[in-house]
Amino acid sequence: GWIIEDMHSMSRERSMTRYVFITGGVVSSLGKGIAAAALGNLLQARGYTVRLKKLDPYLNVDPGTMNPTQHGEVFVTEDGAETDLDLGHYERFTGRSASRADNITTGRIYRNIIEKERRGDFLGATVQVIPHVTNEIKEFVLEGDGETDFTLCEIGGTVGDIEAMPFLEAIRQLKNELPRHGCVFVHLTLMPWIAAAGELKTKPTQHSVRDLQSLGIHPDVLLVRSDREIPEAERRKLSQFCNVRSSAVIQALDVADIHEVPLAYHAEGLDTEVLAAFGIDFAPQPVLGRWTDFVGKLTATRGDVTIAIVGKYTSSKDAYKSLTEALRHGGAANGVGVILKWVDAEDIERDGCSTHLAAADAVLVPGGFGKRGSEGKILAISHARRTGIPFLGICFGMQMAVVEAARNLVGLDGASSTEFGECSDPIVGLITEWTRDGETERRGQDADLGGTMRLGSYPAVLAEGSLAARTYGTRTISERHRHRYEVNMRYRDSLSASGMEFSGMSPDGRLPEVVEIPDHPWFLAVQFHPELKSRPLEPHPLFAGFIKAAADRHAINGIES
Repeated sequence: GWIIEDMHSMSRERSMTRYVFITGGVVSSLGKGIAAAALGNLLQARGYTVRLKKLDPYLNVDPGTMNPTQHGEVFVTEDGAETDLDLGHYERFTGRSASRADNITTGRIYRNIIEKERRGDFLGATVQVIPHVTNEIKEFVLEGDGETDFTLCEIGGTVGDIEAMPFLEAIRQLKNELPRHGCVFVHLTLMPWIAAAGELKTKPTQHSVRDLQSLGIHPDVLLVRSDREIPEAERRKLSQFCNVRSSAVIQALDVADIHEVPLAYHAEGLDTEVLAAFGIDFAPQPVLGRWTDFVGKLTATRGDVTIAIVGKYTSSKDAYKSLTEALRHGGAANGVGVILKWVDAEDIERDGCSTHLAAADAVLVPGGFGKRGSEGKILAISHARRTGIPFLGICFGMQMAVVEAARNLVGLDGASSTEFGECSDPIVGLITEWTRDGETERRGQDADLGGTMRLGSYPAVLAEGSLAARTYGTRTISERHRHRYEVNMRYRDSLSASGMEFSGMSPDGRLPEVVEIPDHPWFLAVQFHPELKSRPLEPHPLFAGFIKAAADRHAINGIES
């Protein structure tokens, strides 16, 4: 009888979603997103299903209009949500596609509440932070409850930030509202090394945990960042002063590559301690063979290729986070290391291409907005086309590739984009109408900037025998977009006659998705963002093909590996 009852109990536990809330203390940029992604990776490796969510305290509705040099890239989901870049880490580390239901901001929460208040949904009640804001946060957290074994929620910001208070209060309430062993708190902190004293200091973590406890949240696991081994005495000290089990004080040492983080955290016992905090003491051991093999491929290379990235946000590498990861995936797929040479497009405008692109095995022009640096990108594309260097253009990079071809192959000196102002030959223009899932979407010239682009996943059909079709290995693809300007189809015939083929189109034949130059060794430009779908264990075919072309050129040039 007890065996049957125990099986019923296990079945009930299995159908209940457990929640892990990950908070940060001491300073920002400690890597909560990577920690959440790594823990999700480890739980998946043990056979559990996971979902990851990000709660951002800023007042923007989404990061779509935020400066990429300050906030980093905008990660776009399959369903067209503009989200925080941490969702890219979640997807790459777990292989699970995120959605608009996995990222929320204070701005979106307050917008939802105000819309409800205007409709009269609150029946005349005074709208307050508690319970209305905290209830909205809890609804976001619990959406999809029961669909996965674990939901991991990262709370943006740092404990002590005023704007984070409603989020912390909401998860405090959830602790009491969820079933026993329904949630666990993981707190990520910093243990700094004070060189003058020659000591690691526990006090910042103690203060951070004290602040968290004063809000009614008691961490179950401490994840302590450090640039060196944390002695056992310091771990015991943190355990005593922070009221955390000694085994649950997990050191999070710096690693050479972020992909090593899941392996390092497992070795330190993070996943074991999180499961123990849930009362799960006999979980399956993680199967990490494929992930370990990938990490090995990142270092066991037979040479390096140099990729010049000609952009306008090069002062902040987080502005191109998914792009740099996708290039490394492509390198691992080809057994080569990838050296990134960051080139500011404005420097090319000033100095010319030979100064900045001479050592490049391939050139990549990524997405962007606005006129600044556009002429430098066009010069870089022209250099790659004329010299036979492998070239990949993405989004804005494709648009500038078509402008370059119109100017230098077709002979249209006035070719440009209406994004920069009026021009005699508008090769690129504002898109005002397109089809999504059988429905027509429209945008006006004076529409708001936020959330009004062509966003999310759209299908495309590739021309038979084209470089694009050969690289993908199929003629039907689906990729994620983020743009409001399109290549003007009026110029297709003249461009095709001059050597630039439109090798990928929307299914209705109205929107160009891929262009290429058949007479070039490897010249491909796409309107979408393939980097958003590349994953360590599933490298995107465009990046695998691009890096292979760079490696082939590297070998042809006889550069010693």
